[in-house]
Amino acid sequence: MKHFYMIVNPKRDEQLELTKEIQQFILDKGGTCGYQVNRIQEGMSFDRSQIPDATECILVVGGDGTLLRAARDMAERNIPLIGVNTGHVGYLCELERDTAIPGVQKLLTDDDYVVESRMLLSGSCAGRETALKERIALNDIVIHRSGMLQVVNLIISVNGEYLNTYSADGIIIATPTGSTAYSMSAGGPIVDPRADLLVMTPISPHTLNAKSIVLGAEDEITIEVRTRDEGQGENVEISFDGQAVGILKEGEKILIKKAQVRARILKLNQMSFLERLRKKLQGCSW
Repeated sequence: MKHFYMIVNPKRDEQLELTKEIQQFILDKGGTCGYQVNRIQEGMSFDRSQIPDATECILVVGGDGTLLRAARDMAERNIPLIGVNTGHVGYLCELERDTAIPGVQKLLTDDDYVVESRMLLSGSCAGRETALKERIALNDIVIHRSGMLQVVNLIISVNGEYLNTYSADGIIIATPTGSTAYSMSAGGPIVDPRADLLVMTPISPHTLNAKSIVLGAEDEITIEVRTRDEGQGENVEISFDGQAVGILKEGEKILIKKAQVRARILKLNQMSFLERLRKKLQGCSW
């Protein structure tokens, strides 16, 4: 690889010291590398038109949130991404501050890397008042209560067939990549991120037999907010990868399915998913 581009969270690299260090290293080695900072705090994300067509790899400098946004925004460009963690945890990021330059050196000189194709979710809804255009998520789409501390009633259908009505704090629809995020915290299963399937996990369900359900990648899930008998207005919030995007009112529905595009995540080391999982369960870092 010789042609790189960087997407940077300025809050995680405030003086752009690491960004400029990586850029200069690539230029000194005969490569090309531009960069832009995200403007999420200004309501803006990334300008895809700035990224040259010849770009072979996008370096995402920030944390997991920055990588999630970049993976969504760049999915249509089909360019692999690799994360450089300057945040707190960075489970999705492959590199850290102290391994960024050696990692880039490997990309410049070796072919010892793999590009994993990751499934994305697509969600859209249209109701009496709510109209949410199609959006995509790498980790999960979450429908959860908003406002008063009371359970919400969600009617779940799969491929047009009624499945169940959950009384819960909400419900998570996760990808395999997102299975180790909020879904796992809510009691969902851990899934190899290279798999293609949907994980549906209720959040604090008010019944003993409400469990996670694993569905096929081609299944389509419809979630409807049930109208309360007493006529009390029911509003739930919709979040994509932790970012609130809108409100779903009673009687309205959201359709969730596999997205037509995929994210490409570049991995440098040869550690298997099982080895990563074992170390994580043992409380070790990698």
